[in-house]
Amino acid sequence: MSSTRAPLASACLAAAAALLWTATGCPAAATVSPSAGSPHLLEKERPTRPAKCAKHGRHRGAAATRRLARRSGSGGACRRRDFGEAAPSVGAASGSLPSLSTPTPRGVPAGNSGPSPDAAPSPPLAEPPSDPGSPSETPFRFFSPSSFWNAPLPAEAAIDPQSAAITGAFETTIELELQAGSGPWINTTDYSVPIYTVPADQPTVPVQLLSQFHSPSLQSAWREVPLPPQARASADSDRHLVVWQPSSDRLWEFWRLAQLDGSWSAAWGGAMRNVSSNAGVYGPGAWPGAESWWGSSASSLSLAGGLITLEDLQRGEIDHGLAIAIPNVRAGFYTPPAQRTDGTSDSPLALPEGACLRLDPDLDLAALRLPRLTLMIAEAAQRYGIVVRDRAKVAHFFAQDPTPTGTNPYAGPAGYFEGRSPAQLLSRFPWSRLELLAMELRHWG
Repeated sequence: MSSTRAPLASACLAAAAALLWTATGCPAAATVSPSAGSPHLLEKERPTRPAKCAKHGRHRGAAATRRLARRSGSGGACRRRDFGEAAPSVGAASGSLPSLSTPTPRGVPAGNSGPSPDAAPSPPLAEPPSDPGSPSETPFRFFSPSSFWNAPLPAEAAIDPQSAAITGAFETTIELELQAGSGPWINTTDYSVPIYTVPADQPTVPVQLLSQFHSPSLQSAWREVPLPPQARASADSDRHLVVWQPSSDRLWEFWRLAQLDGSWSAAWGGAMRNVSSNAGVYGPGAWPGAESWWGSSASSLSLAGGLITLEDLQRGEIDHGLAIAIPNVRAGFYTPPAQRTDGTSDSPLALPEGACLRLDPDLDLAALRLPRLTLMIAEAAQRYGIVVRDRAKVAHFFAQDPTPTGTNPYAGPAGYFEGRSPAQLLSRFPWSRLELLAMELRHWG
């Protein structure tokens, strides 16, 4: 449904239940204020293709030997990572899951996916402090500490046998985007996620489910939502929004949220109780009556997972995995933690939703002298991984939509993008050193 979410051997599906964890903070609190500015904050310049060298080429030297050894692994090193609830494996009947051949709630409405690189720039509303300060000892993270979003990847996690071929095809996609000047990108003020953090006494309102798909349990979950009356969804056709209430440890997320004459409605989404012990994926454990096809993303991974939050940027560290949307998503198959897919590519080299990429753990990131934000993203990709969450026109990460704060901290020389476009920042990312962790493909449709 969004246009714009690891090594998975069967042992991972038997992971222990996530520990109960009390959140000690939250992303920047929502002050309902109008947001200004166009979807893209910086004037687009044609990025240059990153240079390759023998030291940082693909699959060479001692590191290649180590990777080859890992490909024969069972994936058991990832057992501490919680991937949520099991779903049918390849060849198993998919039961009542909507088929891709039907108009199910899904990602990437035609013609509206991804960034608009040629949009006119707008001035920043506010700039973040130049000094982000020292990282908090207990930074807030959505979901369980053992979630696939939050648990560090083992250095010897098993590599998928097709890693070199599939990541090579993905690298080609990135190179073509760089040459065309269309991406890759970091979505912020459109096709990303505004999060409204609300207090315990926030008045509740009903949100009507307007969908051709009958889901009494989802409508029931939306009967009392602590949604601020002046909340604003993302400024795009997806109209995403997340409501997070730390006091109740619950969140609600919406796709195509709208308000008309004081009444709220949405076309799809989800609701999650016990967020701090959930893996970050929708399934029967998320809410009474919840189904594996809940959620505003095309993969049933929560919109809050893998999001680069304003708190991450303020702290100067991303201590969780990253969600990514990509153009060529494999059709008919997904891999946990995803629960479904909107993939359309018949290529066996296309990444499925749920696939986990990570940067080679032998890569010395400090030696690359990356821009600050690029380094933050690379460090998170190396330690926690990148999970394919959705399909989109160009590859992009998701950074928290700042609309609820009434500021735009990404733009300007002192903003988080340091006066550069996202494509310029990501042209320095070492895409050629990505590895694909072992997958467990499951059939969809």
